[in-house]
Amino acid sequence: MDLSRKNKLFHRDRFPLAIVRMDPQPPITPHSHDFSELVVITGGQGTHVSGRSTFQLSEGDVFVISEFQWHNYTDMKDLCLINILFDSHALNLNQWGISSLPGYQALFTLEPNWRKSRQYRNRLHISGRDLSSAIAMIDQLDNELIRREPGFQSIAASTFMQLVVYLSRRYQQSPLPDTHALLRLGGAIAHLEQLQNEPVSLDDLAHIAHMSKRNFLRAFKKATGTSPIKHLLRRRITRAAADLRQNGQNITQIAFDHGFNDSNYFSRQFHQVMGMSPREYQKQFQSLATR
Repeated sequence: MDLSRKNKLFHRDRFPLAIVRMDPQPPITPHSHDFSELVVITGGQGTHVSGRSTFQLSEGDVFVISEFQWHNYTDMKDLCLINILFDSHALNLNQWGISSLPGYQALFTLEPNWRKSRQYRNRLHISGRDLSSAIAMIDQLDNELIRREPGFQSIAASTFMQLVVYLSRRYQQSPLPDTHALLRLGGAIAHLEQLQNEPVSLDDLAHIAHMSKRNFLRAFKKATGTSPIKHLLRRRITRAAADLRQNGQNITQIAFDHGFNDSNYFSRQFHQVMGMSPREYQKQFQSLATR
């Protein structure tokens, strides 16, 4: 299995977005990469193999391949596609409020994770005007990435976010039964993402997902690899890390702002998630800022 790395496929300035057009897609061996891909099928046919899932492809199919997820294409007949390569960590998608969309959680989080462990053929399919609109946004993004004029980063990032929201909304309008089930779970995760310092109610989350508490916990673990409580804890740590990158903010106050009443507990949990203490993390970014 090959591993494609972003330092070879992204621009040397390390901006975390790139576009690769395959017209048509050549034969490839199973591979993975240390970034994510948003794939839009623009023509032809083929079969996509991803984790334990295989599914037929046609014009208008849209799906996401997460980082380190092996995949390849087989049985191709003039298969044409657009790959949008993105580093979700560097882009920090959650800061844009996108994570509050059930369609985003379903398309960008749940579907890729489910394909790793089960035969899951569902995917977003758009056609006609929707496909044309998506391609127009991709063309605008591609133009910014090619020209790289001053300020291109802001326009490119906002155009990508516009595309992500557009596709997430289209996902929420899908008539497929499997999509509805995924959206209910996505809705519960989206609700969890919006919680700041509020207590977590597993009963509320299970109700949003239209599941029993036991089935919800099982489905959540399969979808995200962790429990709702640990997921929320990680999100709060991530938000706190963003505040720590701002010079001069008090660590204890940041801990309180993100729902941690005990600064020692915050430090222990922060170290588990980020691999260093909050103070070490803050000093690291202060050092980078002064170079």
